[in-house]
Amino acid sequence: MTNERREKIEAVLSKRQAGLTIVLENVFDPHNISAVMRSCDAVGVQEIYVLNTKIPRHKKWGARSSSSAAKWLTVHQFTDAAECFRKLRGKYGRILTTHLSTDAVSLYDCDLTVPTALVFGNEHAGVSDEFREQADGNFIIPQVGMIQSLNISVACAVTLYEAYRQKSVAGHYAQQQLPDAHYGALAQQWGLYAENDQ
Repeated sequence: MTNERREKIEAVLSKRQAGLTIVLENVFDPHNISAVMRSCDAVGVQEIYVLNTKIPRHKKWGARSSSSAAKWLTVHQFTDAAECFRKLRGKYGRILTTHLSTDAVSLYDCDLTVPTALVFGNEHAGVSDEFREQADGNFIIPQVGMIQSLNISVACAVTLYEAYRQKSVAGHYAQQQLPDAHYGALAQQWGLYAENDQ
């Protein structure tokens, strides 16, 4: 491994955020999922949860959309909503869904510096009632156009970059956020501790 490659991996790992994740519920288009993965990688989100209860389990992602981002992320796939929710609840203090409702708050009024799982629903029906009932709240991205919706990958990118802004201001990117064990496991997986480098 070259010094440049080692430095790049170390720099990326040092910015990975342990307290933020994306959940995609029954998103049909694998290219949308791949585009979300690319945004996750860009802002340092390491884990992504893909829940398929109404569609078959995804076997591959749209490679062109992700630019190989998937290989740098930890992707958890579930076919059982309750199991997925339990995993999320055990790791993140708060679960927020995107849903246009009377109790929804603006994205810009959400504190995204605390451990949070952000749930995005499928392209047609949005987040399911089952998931919304168990979540801690709903948020919306403010819009002033005629069509009150964004493509899911665009909505996710907007949300992630607001989280990036807040977490940057809070200093989350200035120091390692991953627990040492998680950092070490990823470093091993990414080849940072290859035998010939020891």
